[in-house]
Amino acid sequence: MLVHLDMHTGDFQSDRIEFEDLARSAGAEVVAILGGSRHKPDAGLYIGSGKAAEAAAACAAGEAEVAIFNHDLSPSQERNLEKVLQCRVLSRAGLILDIFAKRARTHEGKLQVELAQLQHLSTRLVRGWTHLERQAGGGIGLAGPGETQLELDRRLVKDRMAHLKKQLEDVRRHRALSRSARKRNETPLVSIVGYTNAGKSTLFNAMTGAAAYAADQLFATLDTTIRKLQLPADQEILLADTVGFIRDLPHDLVAAFRATLEEAREADLLVHVVDAADPEHETRIEQVQAVLKEIEADELPVLYVFNKIDLVLGEKPRVERDPQGFPRRVFLSARTSDGLDALRNVLSELIFTDLFEGEIAVPPQQGKLRALLFDAHAVQQERVDTKGVSHLTLRLPMARYERVCREAGVPMAQPGPALESWEELPAAGKPAKRIKKSAA
Repeated sequence: MLVHLDMHTGDFQSDRIEFEDLARSAGAEVVAILGGSRHKPDAGLYIGSGKAAEAAAACAAGEAEVAIFNHDLSPSQERNLEKVLQCRVLSRAGLILDIFAKRARTHEGKLQVELAQLQHLSTRLVRGWTHLERQAGGGIGLAGPGETQLELDRRLVKDRMAHLKKQLEDVRRHRALSRSARKRNETPLVSIVGYTNAGKSTLFNAMTGAAAYAADQLFATLDTTIRKLQLPADQEILLADTVGFIRDLPHDLVAAFRATLEEAREADLLVHVVDAADPEHETRIEQVQAVLKEIEADELPVLYVFNKIDLVLGEKPRVERDPQGFPRRVFLSARTSDGLDALRNVLSELIFTDLFEGEIAVPPQQGKLRALLFDAHAVQQERVDTKGVSHLTLRLPMARYERVCREAGVPMAQPGPALESWEELPAAGKPAKRIKKSAA
């Protein structure tokens, strides 16, 4: 049985449709859907005692084995509802975790999902079930009775979470080494992001010829896939297909998938895929931007790709540009391949014509900037003058240069004469004003 109440916080109808799609993506057979309206949740049962009695009758009539709520339930609310409904109760976060557990295919993906599930479970062990309160028998050398079953379970969960975090940290180090190798080869990275079921994997396959799993369902793929992509004029980039986002993505899940989502954070360009046929696509864009902000990828340059135009009457493949002539939106259909050539040309234009090339002068007090530029493998040549100023010849995408300057906390230096100092520094990421110290 599905339970979705109108809490007057968004588009009720759109959220209900997405909720039903989530449940069916998890493999649920829906026997009943319970609606209603509330202005605030009930502290004990979330939906109130009257609606809970109605839900219990619906569960009994449909012989429902689980009641899924499209809301965030507290552990106590889940327990109280299970007593009333006499079946398992699952919140929206628990439903998404179940879907991720079914879809995880790689070792890394399974580790991340298990960690998220344990983080979710750990808050529900506290006074969760009465049978966990009985004490285990003491052993030789123990003073007094043994630990309660609850304490044992809590400790086992804590130990397992620590082990998973260590394994995921190893994965993160491995990814960091891979990114370092890519930077040494000066191969730009473009990451595909977007709301789940917007067609990211279909676009990825159409562009690269890969065979990444793609299906018309929410969270069809979880694992990041990276392939080389040939652009016009024999240019080459790396294209990464990442996990889809969704409204109210559980925080534990975002934290667990941080290693995977780092591919988006470290990209030179984000391709934000939007379902052009979705009437709520503007809202979906805002929800994706919220997740990007959470993983600290909201300041990266973004190209919006409106996919599925074959489902929009009268829409044709095209490229929209801003007043300065830079491409900002590409309209295409990954399924029919209409507009893919235009996207390749736009990627080439954004990445390879927007390069920072030239020599900059870095004074000794800006050693962090120099170190970060070397870490990014952007330095082609270095010479140091008698004043200790490093003259660096650089070649790297402008987006990566902006990111390095932001991390160093300095403005973007432009090619020019040697500087003795940076004074009155503007906001990081903006062009620097070159100010020489006076003779006095």
